[in-house]
Amino acid sequence: MSKQQKQLRLGAFLPGAGQHVAAWRHPQAQSNGALNFEHYKQIAQTAERGKFDAFFLADGLALQQRRGAEGRTAFGGDFEPVTLFSALSAVTEKIGFIATASTTYEDPYILARKFASLDHISGGRAGWNVVTTGSSETAGNFGLENHPIHADRYIRAHEFIDVVKGLWDSWEDDAFVRDKQTAFYYDPNKIHELNHKGRFFSVRGPLNIARPPQGYPVIVQAGSSEDGKELAGRTAEVIFTAQQTLEDAQAFYADVKGRLAKYGRTPDQLKVMPGVFPVVGITEAEAKAKYQELQDLIHPQVGLALLQGLIGTDLSSYPLDEPLPDLPETNDNKSRQALLIDIARKHNFTIRELYQWIAGARGHWTIIGTPVQIADQLESWFVNDAADGFNIMPPYLPGGLDDFVDLVIPELQRRGLFRTEYEGTTLRENLGLSRPVNQYQKVLAAV
Repeated sequence: MSKQQKQLRLGAFLPGAGQHVAAWRHPQAQSNGALNFEHYKQIAQTAERGKFDAFFLADGLALQQRRGAEGRTAFGGDFEPVTLFSALSAVTEKIGFIATASTTYEDPYILARKFASLDHISGGRAGWNVVTTGSSETAGNFGLENHPIHADRYIRAHEFIDVVKGLWDSWEDDAFVRDKQTAFYYDPNKIHELNHKGRFFSVRGPLNIARPPQGYPVIVQAGSSEDGKELAGRTAEVIFTAQQTLEDAQAFYADVKGRLAKYGRTPDQLKVMPGVFPVVGITEAEAKAKYQELQDLIHPQVGLALLQGLIGTDLSSYPLDEPLPDLPETNDNKSRQALLIDIARKHNFTIRELYQWIAGARGHWTIIGTPVQIADQLESWFVNDAADGFNIMPPYLPGGLDDFVDLVIPELQRRGLFRTEYEGTTLRENLGLSRPVNQYQKVLAAV
């Protein structure tokens, strides 16, 4: 099968009122979307109508106050995503749900249990977006004086994922016989203790819930630092990334796919899905006007605070209309800081121009145009080994998602690039990922 005959994958990244930092102020946005279940129900069903693979939500464990813009940003309260997705799975049928959870601040046993529960509740539609937590503000919420350093967070993440997978394998797939005649609810020979003892964790097991329908919920990763790419090469099945040009995306794609072989994996076992911020118009002029309407709603304090949060440095003492100064390396979002510095240098942006530039996509790829123009660019990346699909980031909700589903997806379908019906019932099936064999059954098969 040629690359052109393959289907690209689409995630829908749908936070609250939308992706743009000023989305909540848009006259057609759902300003209280972050805590409005009926709103989330509507956009989940819209995304499913568009045949998206998954609904994705980022998440953090600290209030993003955006110093200097207190009270002006739409970060004052969001649903915990696994809880939200459990409810949304009851009002949808096929779309997957990818929730973010931290390997730095969460507990592997509890995390394994809640994602297994989501997978059972949804009938096999759960995914775990593995993060090591970039925000140093989180430490104080968990009794720590300092945020762990970047390298240690990734060392912990490798062990954390191994523990979680081991716990998901506690029960063999056919362990629960529920035989009323023999009075055996489960086969005691098909349950396994993990008995893990490592640098960060000591976990006995077994997990007190049956193996997830997918074997493992789909494992997703979003870090693009050197440590992040290595973690993805070893463990991830989907990687969300931020790239700006075809050439940069091709280089990232080749890099991360090239890491798989040393872990006994093949390139098709990892789907690379760059983030895309699409602003859709019937005409190019209409699309540009929609984008400018949002840009005009950016409060300067919010724009600067957003940039400072992403770049990990206080910029308040620097003039907004002068170039970005040389900055020390951060311990927080290393890959995002490097990306934004590179963008500022390439475009010779002032600080103001840089925060205006990132206000929508946060460093992801922005495409402004007609459905044909947007489809052309997505197709170019897909057929030229730069992406296996995309994580779509609508500018405001629900309108920005409606535009993509009603205008762009039919164009992708017309070109044979995107499905017209779901291939399966689980997230793995729809992404074209195989179901992992239980590690204990592998051992028995090898004996």
